[in-house]
Amino acid sequence: MKKHLDHTDPANNMTIERGHGGETHQRADDDGKVLTTQQGVAISDNQNSLKAGARGPTLLEDFVLREKIHHFDHERIPERIVHARGSAAHGYFELTESLEEYTTAKILTETGKQTPLFTRFSTVAGNKGSKDTPRDVRGFAVKIYTEEGNWDIVGNNMPIFFIQDAMKFPDLVHAVKPEPDRGFPQAASAHDTFWDFVSLSPETMHNVIWLMSDRALPRSFSMMEGFGIHSYRLINKDGKSTFVRFHWKPVAGVQSLTWDEAVKISGADPDYNRRDMYEAIENGMYFEWEFGVQLFTEEEANEFPFDHLDATKLIPEETVPVKIIGKMVLNRNPDNFFAETEQVAFCPSHLPPGIDFSNDPLLQGRLFSYLDTQLSRLGSPNFAQIPINAPKCPFANNQQDGHMQMQVPKTRTLYEPQSLDLDRPRESVKKGFESYAERLDDNVKGRIRAESFADHYSQPRMFYRSQTPAEQAHIATAYAFELGKVDTPHVRTRMLSHLLHIDEDLAKRVATALGMELPEPADAAAPVQDMATSEAVQTIGRTPKSLKGRLVGILVAEGSKHSEIKKFEDAVNAQDGMVKIVAPSKEVKLDDGTRIQAEERIAGAPSVFFDAVVSIIMPEQAKKLAKDSSTLDWFTDAYVHCKAIAYCGATEEYILSKLPVEKDSFVTPLADLDAFTENAKSRLWEREPKVRDLA
Repeated sequence: MKKHLDHTDPANNMTIERGHGGETHQRADDDGKVLTTQQGVAISDNQNSLKAGARGPTLLEDFVLREKIHHFDHERIPERIVHARGSAAHGYFELTESLEEYTTAKILTETGKQTPLFTRFSTVAGNKGSKDTPRDVRGFAVKIYTEEGNWDIVGNNMPIFFIQDAMKFPDLVHAVKPEPDRGFPQAASAHDTFWDFVSLSPETMHNVIWLMSDRALPRSFSMMEGFGIHSYRLINKDGKSTFVRFHWKPVAGVQSLTWDEAVKISGADPDYNRRDMYEAIENGMYFEWEFGVQLFTEEEANEFPFDHLDATKLIPEETVPVKIIGKMVLNRNPDNFFAETEQVAFCPSHLPPGIDFSNDPLLQGRLFSYLDTQLSRLGSPNFAQIPINAPKCPFANNQQDGHMQMQVPKTRTLYEPQSLDLDRPRESVKKGFESYAERLDDNVKGRIRAESFADHYSQPRMFYRSQTPAEQAHIATAYAFELGKVDTPHVRTRMLSHLLHIDEDLAKRVATALGMELPEPADAAAPVQDMATSEAVQTIGRTPKSLKGRLVGILVAEGSKHSEIKKFEDAVNAQDGMVKIVAPSKEVKLDDGTRIQAEERIAGAPSVFFDAVVSIIMPEQAKKLAKDSSTLDWFTDAYVHCKAIAYCGATEEYILSKLPVEKDSFVTPLADLDAFTENAKSRLWEREPKVRDLA
């Protein structure tokens, strides 16, 4: 029996404020525990949802509301739809130049700190078991474990997307996925349903021409640019907003495969890019990117000849330069592929205070879609408790139960306001996430596409005309290949009618390759502009001449000269390149009696795996290899893919002399080591028209 009854209300000692509607706000003291989302982002108001005006509709971008309600909905107790095939690595982010003028986010204001992160690269269209090298967009998703909560930059290796409104995302994915009546093709856009959809959706033209370019065939994950795609806002301490787009620029430069290489690699090694990243990191050849931002004001955006809220439009770097402010280094492979790479959950709605969303309608839809997908795929609203997803900063909330709940709250109060447990977290105006107080253009609700989104051809035209001649030929050839797989004639015709608006020469090249007549141009919803070209969108034109991250294959056999092999190995390694020894057998005895183990047998390591090749073999072995189809293909493919070749006398006499290989500047004898190491840094694209029929 209680002998003393205390009617003192402990809530009287709390910091309490009343809102405009009389609601109770219990505020955390400066040293009190702060209420956060599952990602560790502090919550400023736990009583009100985000609305368009005090009496207006609730906004879809309110990630605090969505997380809270979704978790509640799933308190009682499958493969990604897209981006199913992915590879990932751990690393760190380091800020080198502060953006304190533009944002309060500590990750963008505190320089010199190394903040842990996890980055996942992925194809879009294929399933988990598909190949690494299809013609496809690549996902480029980065989870930074900031001290203010997780920040997920969920982008691609292309700066734009196919559609302008999230309403169309299911249609796009259904169109590009295997056709439902036959279940194929896998991880491919070269079929009728995709081209039927895009030819009826002119907004897709910009991303489609990127898809037809070399950007869709990356040589390595380390040689891809990454883009946040959408405009976001940075909010400074005074509440001022600046628009921003995020960029990851590879230190190794942007480099790609040719289509022929990609096709052959997919058969020889479907894990090509995944293996490349794993082996490089294990060998200390870390992947590195510079982190950059494009910053612009509302007034500057109003002067663009396009709407920056349209996700099918990029902002040319010549218009708004990319300011490099940091770097990302990937230096550790996952310990367990499933636990980390498969279970990691990226959501664009995960961002720290000081960064906010724009009204890009595609982004607005993604803010809902990703969370909903994670709940379905990982089977629980508690997916944020999985170690790879959990923030590394303190986090506290009132969520309870649900499938796979791993936390054990030691309290009777998982709600607030409350007065029974004074140690529970409370909302914090000082530390909490604040949405930008944007003044809306009007008060009219409706399903309306902005007229400023109507120009679908100007940026694809700019992209095509910015490419080098070799890249333009690759684009035209890619269109011809893809449309050559389309059996419905009117779909091919419709697509040609769009290409006429992009570039008449492009349309003619594709039509000629298909044996078709050019149709009338499609109706354009807005006048097509001739924008200034941009070197920043090139691939070949911007590839740096460097051996770093490149792989050289050295063919050896019984009796090969050890001293020559070592000379080439040392020369390549000295410039941060990598070498793999290829031989007819797994073990080989060299001229000095040394027995070595080859990394690859030539029957399983076609030259498409390498950026350049060397042959160091003796006459008797050369005679044998001259009868081996794998060896003949090894040299022929290296030549037709415009790569550097270094050859010994026996190779020249018994192999090269029998093949259609001209002794151009990239085919050099072993004695010319310096020429080879310089050539191996790039490709001789001038050779390509001699060896391949391009559109």
